Amino acid sequence: MNVRRRASVVRIIAAAAIALAAGAVVLAAGGCQPIRQYQASLHIASGDALVAEDDIESALKEFQAAAELDPQMATAHSRMGVLYRRMGEYELAIDAFVEAIRRDPFSFDDTFNLAQLYHFSKRLTDAVRAYLHAVDLRPQSFDAQLNLGVCYQQTGDHAAAAERFRRAIAIDPDRPHAYVNLGVAYDAQEKYYEAVRAFKEALERDATQPLVLVNLANTYMKQNRLKTARHTLEEALRMDPTLAAAHEALGYCRFQLRDYDAAEAAYKDALAYDSRLPRSFAGLGSIQMLRYLEDRSNTRTRDAALEYWHRSLEVDPDQPRIRSLISRYQPEWTDPAQALLNETPQH
Repeated sequence: MNVRRRASVVRIIAAAAIALAAGAVVLAAGGCQPIRQYQASLHIASGDALVAEDDIESALKEFQAAAELDPQMATAHSRMGVLYRRMGEYELAIDAFVEAIRRDPFSFDDTFNLAQLYHFSKRLTDAVRAYLHAVDLRPQSFDAQLNLGVCYQQTGDHAAAAERFRRAIAIDPDRPHAYVNLGVAYDAQEKYYEAVRAFKEALERDATQPLVLVNLANTYMKQNRLKTARHTLEEALRMDPTLAAAHEALGYCRFQLRDYDAAEAAYKDALAYDSRLPRSFAGLGSIQMLRYLEDRSNTRTRDAALEYWHRSLEVDPDQPRIRSLISRYQPEWTDPAQALLNETPQH
């Protein structure tokens, strides 16, 4: 074989070798991903076993390893989200569920978990968006519809809240708390008869709910049905004599009925069970001030009223009406030292 022909053969062999090598690289690349996916699934299985043994830190490492091997595996991020939430690392849990949903946007569980975390973190706009995604994925989820309604309620969109509560009730009409939330939403819209009906529906499904009776009584008072409200609150207190909210509402109801001594007793009972009730302090202040206005010579009642109002503001400073009352009835104070300086000497 001459030199020229030998060189040609060498070039052909070299080209074939390059082609084979390139094919091998393609084959390796194509075959590597399934191997990594398989290895990632082994880490997931190992992590699940460790979770069952309550070894959370080791399980988390397994899920992290799975995510590194297969970055597109939604399950790894989902599992990390669950563990971070369990550990109280809520921001990390949120990030993990966001990554899981990015890889699998049709996962209801991950979307619902993310919505709950946003809700818990008071990121209400994000929570509403996530719950809307959840109900799109699973319209018949009672919890998703209910929680979305609660979010709307907290953002002040009471009409949207009521719509979601009605949808939850349509899914499961036997669960009383959906009716309670619906009643609160109607009350906020001043739809008092609808609110009364919703609260009564809740009580028909579970009669042992003293707080629902308090809500019902508050709606009655907005309708000026004061005696009906009083009877309702007395029923609530028969169920739970220690319920501060019922004592406080009863104090306000009796105040509106002009039964000031009974109102004072109810407000004091409320504070005996919960010493941080601004409305009870405010109510006691109003009762004392009314007594002062009947007898202005008794300045002790005026001073008692002002002190109650001050204590109310200590609990809740955002009460412009109470601040206005203090400004109106607070006696003008004079510095005794200044009074001495202003005194004209007697000669």
